[in-house]
Amino acid sequence: MVFFDYFDGFQAGIEFLIALGSIIGLLGLVMGIIFLIWGGSRLRYKMLGVVLVSIILLVICGFDTGLQYFNIYR
Repeated sequence: MVFFDYFDGFQAGIEFLIALGSIIGLLGLVMGIIFLIWGGSRLRYKMLGVVLVSIILLVICGFDTGLQYFNIYR
């Protein structure tokens, strides 16, 4: 049925966005901590925001959702 095919595609899109949010959160956390440690004072202030947003993304999307979805680590 066409109606169910639409919702299957919608569900696949939502799964992709959650996995993408997980990957972005993980990369933001890693890069934020690196620049938080070795960055200048203005950069440290900005990276604190990046780390906080990344933690929120990881809480919402899950830590390993993107890793499993994109088959990065098994």
